[in-house]
Amino acid sequence: MDDISLTGLESGKTTVSAETVEALRAQLRGSLLVEKDASYDEARTIWNAMIDRKPGLIVRCAGASDVISAVRFARDNRLLVAVRGGGHNIAGSAVCDGGMMIDLSPMKSVRVDAAAKRAWVEPGATLADVDKETQAFGLVVPTGINSTTGIAGLTLGGGFGWTTRKFGLTIDNLVSADVVTADGELVRASLTENPDLFWALRGGGGNFGVVTAFEFQLHDLGPQVLSGLVVHPFTDAEAVLKGYREALETAPDELTCWAVMRQAPALPFLPVEWHGKEVLVLAMCYCGDIQEGEKATARLRGIGNPIADVVGPNPFAGWQQAFDPLLTPGARNYWKSHDLTKLSDATVEILLKAVRELPGPECEIFLGHVGGAAGRIGVEATAFPQRSSHFVMNVHARWREPEMDQSCIGWARNLFEAIKPHAAGTAYINFMPEDEVDRIEAAYGSNYQRLVATKQRYDPLNLFRMNQNVNPGVKRRAA
Repeated sequence: MDDISLTGLESGKTTVSAETVEALRAQLRGSLLVEKDASYDEARTIWNAMIDRKPGLIVRCAGASDVISAVRFARDNRLLVAVRGGGHNIAGSAVCDGGMMIDLSPMKSVRVDAAAKRAWVEPGATLADVDKETQAFGLVVPTGINSTTGIAGLTLGGGFGWTTRKFGLTIDNLVSADVVTADGELVRASLTENPDLFWALRGGGGNFGVVTAFEFQLHDLGPQVLSGLVVHPFTDAEAVLKGYREALETAPDELTCWAVMRQAPALPFLPVEWHGKEVLVLAMCYCGDIQEGEKATARLRGIGNPIADVVGPNPFAGWQQAFDPLLTPGARNYWKSHDLTKLSDATVEILLKAVRELPGPECEIFLGHVGGAAGRIGVEATAFPQRSSHFVMNVHARWREPEMDQSCIGWARNLFEAIKPHAAGTAYINFMPEDEVDRIEAAYGSNYQRLVATKQRYDPLNLFRMNQNVNPGVKRRAA
C-alpha cells in the first residue's frame, strides 16, 4: 500500500504513511477499506442518494476497541471524521470527502433484560433490530416510525414516533451510554457518571463523542396495538385538518395521530382510481388496550367521508415498518422542518396550497403529533429543548432524477419560508439538511450556551464536526 493523502481537520490535505495505515489495520477486529477495495462503494453509500462522498479511509468497527483505535488515529493525524450509524441522516453527515469514516453499522447487538426492563443496544442497530428483540418480550423502546433508521442518530437527536406521547422521547428513556470521547477514551455517561456529557448526548447530536452502547428503559406494549390509516380525498382536506386539530385537543397520551399529505401510492386497500391522486392520510396508533383504543380513535375516524379506513389490531413491529416502502434508499431527498405549537387556520391554508403544487409523486408533507409525556419534561432537563411543540412539520421532497433538483428543493424551501411566521422557531436537528448551519443555535434555544461549554470540555478541537455542529469556538450571542 502506498502513502495516502487524506483530508485534514483544517482545510487542505495531510499525507499519512502506508506504515501508519497498516499499523491501524493490524489493531482492528473489523476491517479497513480504501477506494480500491471491492466493498468500499457499498460502505460509503447511504440512504439519501444526493450524498455522493468518498472517504479516504473507512474503518468498519466490530466493537468499542475499533472505535477507540479509529478515533485516536484521526486525532493523532488531525483528520476530518464522519461517523456512520444507520446512514439515514438527511444531511448525509455519515460520510465525508477524503477523511475517515468511522462505520458503526456492523455493531448491531441488542440485548434485553425483560425482568429489569432494560435493553443494551449497539450503535449500528436499526429500529427494526431493536423492535425484533424487545417485542419478543412485549416491550418497547420509544423510537421513530421508519424501521431502517439507525438507533444512534435517532437517539442523539431526540427521537420521536408513535409511542412518544405515552412514554416520552427516545432520549427520555436513555439510562446510560458508553462513549469514546475525542481523546480516544471510553467513558460512561449517566445521571451519576459524567452527567454533563449525558445531558448533552440527549439531543445534542454527534458532537461529543462516538457512542458504542446505549442502555434504554423499556415499557410494556404489544405485541398487538390498534393502528392504521384513514385516507381522505384531498378535496376534503381543509375540513379534515380542522377536525383533526380539534380531536387532538382531548386525545389521551396513548393516542398519536399523524397527518400526511401526498399523492396516493398504489396501496392494495385503495381503489385504483385513487392511485396517484392527492390525498390526506390520518395515521394513528394507540399505545394501550385495544378496546380502549377503539373508543379513543372514534372521533378521529368519524371525521368526514374517508376513502378507506384500515385501522385495526396489528403487530407493533409490523406497524413500525408500515412506512418503509415509501422511504427506501436510492432516492434523492431534501427536507425542511418546523416545530408548531398549534395548527392555525393560516398554517392549514399554506399547507393545502403547497400540496396542490407538489413537484413530484413522492413528495409529501407530514405533521408529526407530539406532546404528551414528552411535553412534560423540562426544557433544561436535556439538550433537546422543543418540549412545547404539539406538531413537527416535515416537508419531504423526494425524487429520482437530478434534473428535478431545483424544482423539488425550491418547493420545500418556499413552503418552509411561508410557514416560518407561524412556527415555534425551534427545530428537530434530525430533520435539518446540510444547508441549515445558520439555524443550529436557534434550534437549541436557551440550551445552546451549555452545549458549547460541554463541547469545549469534551471536544475542543471539534474533531466531531460532521453533524449539526456545535462549534466549541462560538459562544451564544447575547439576547
